[in-house]
Amino acid sequence: MNPTQRDPALFVFRHLFASVTDEMGAALQHSAVSPNIKERLDFSCALLDAAGRLAAHAAFIPVHLGSAHSTVPAVLKELDPGPGDVVVLNDPFRGGTHLNDVTVLAPLFHAGKRCGFLLNRAHHADIGGAEPGSMSGAADIFGEGLLIPPLLLRAGGKDVAAVWQLFAANVRDPAAARGDLQAQLAALHRGQIRFDDLLARYGVAALTRAMASLFEHGAAFTRTMLASWPRHAVEVHDFLDGVDSPRLQLRLQVTAGRLILDFSGSAAQVPGSWNTHRAVTTSAVFYLLQAIGGGHLPETSGTLEAVDLRLPEGSIVGACFPAGVALGNVETSQRIVDLLLAAMRQLMPGKFPAASHGSMNNLLFGGKRADGTPFVFYETHGGGAGAGPQGDGASAVQTHMTNTRNTPIEILEEELPVRVKRLALRRGSGGRGEFRGGDGLLKEIEFLEPVRLTLAATRRNSQAAGAGGGEPGKSGVDSVTIAGKTKRLRSAEAIDLPSGGSIKIATPGGGGYTKDQSSN
Repeated sequence: MNPTQRDPALFVFRHLFASVTDEMGAALQHSAVSPNIKERLDFSCALLDAAGRLAAHAAFIPVHLGSAHSTVPAVLKELDPGPGDVVVLNDPFRGGTHLNDVTVLAPLFHAGKRCGFLLNRAHHADIGGAEPGSMSGAADIFGEGLLIPPLLLRAGGKDVAAVWQLFAANVRDPAAARGDLQAQLAALHRGQIRFDDLLARYGVAALTRAMASLFEHGAAFTRTMLASWPRHAVEVHDFLDGVDSPRLQLRLQVTAGRLILDFSGSAAQVPGSWNTHRAVTTSAVFYLLQAIGGGHLPETSGTLEAVDLRLPEGSIVGACFPAGVALGNVETSQRIVDLLLAAMRQLMPGKFPAASHGSMNNLLFGGKRADGTPFVFYETHGGGAGAGPQGDGASAVQTHMTNTRNTPIEILEEELPVRVKRLALRRGSGGRGEFRGGDGLLKEIEFLEPVRLTLAATRRNSQAAGAGGGEPGKSGVDSVTIAGKTKRLRSAEAIDLPSGGSIKIATPGGGGYTKDQSSN
């Protein structure tokens, strides 16, 4: 059911709306200060209707976008933004994802009536908290950094100075953080110009109808897609990282035009930052449907109308305040995708790939340059993609819930006191099978100034599962070297490294694939 076959005009509006978000993204990238945003593209932009339902987004970060369905509705419970207002927030339990992802949104008005919203979400390299990078060393959300409820960052077109001052006072590199936040406002401004152009060309009535039609088409497409799936129920489980870690349990059931995803039996929320909340779990589901839809499913909230998501309250997949969620956003979200794909492999054998490396392999460090200026750096690393029925998995790539680039070595060494000693494929780390899983990567960095460092990752005590008779990929391995002595680095362990110290990251490989499903 391709939109072009149903309504060519709807297909046109789908891409016109996406062009608004594309231009927002270009403005944000070219205005940003930190490498994480301007080089790695760790941000997302979206257009929503007047009720806050997702109408369009560009090809940004899945974990950002699937959760955008809930952002504006959460904001509207507390604020009624008017013309010239900009709302800022990062509270995961009030429309955000995790604290580093700072969200700004602005209403769109025509003739005094609200007709939509623009939103962008960007990962700030630091948002305060216990450790540089804000993603380790916390027992709950209070230790993870600055918690921002929905607040007016701009009111009637003018900055709210107190909010800007509060933001800058709670981060380790205020100049970079303020510059990135200003870039987010520049993106909203560019989106406003582009949307106003569409208003002038087509009128508010046509745009409003198109948003509603895309929502309805997304819902209809999903129902039609589900109608082609076997009407069965399957049960799968996994662990966050090995048998002693929290259990994730899923019962997937397909009924007449509905998809029931029941996570009952998953572990209770845990101390630390590994929990996810409803918005992030929803992101994983939205991503799965978009991937299966093959590009024909419009990027709207209508996609989720046929989904019944059952999350135990206070669980690791449906955490409640004040649970820490920083790493749940980047790591547990990946495991939820692994779980969903494992269920799909059972539901429809022979059609879905093996598990990918299943981690964002998060590196965070901070310190001071020789001139005394602060720096904080954040980067995710690719690994091996799972092999599938069509061939081998890709090597050293970001998969599933992330879609960022790597930081170019030239930029890394120019802006920070580091030296990249090695960047290569981790040969042989992908699982064997008829089709091989992709290989992970090897990266070694030497620090030219003392740093406080964390490597937060999973699939270090477990492996990406193969499919059919395919073998699993190799686990990741991380180590640091200080004064010639090397030791393994535990996930989310913060450590001080002196000048001359180094870290070596070996990311996991993807699972292998064999067509013989009898051994699955």
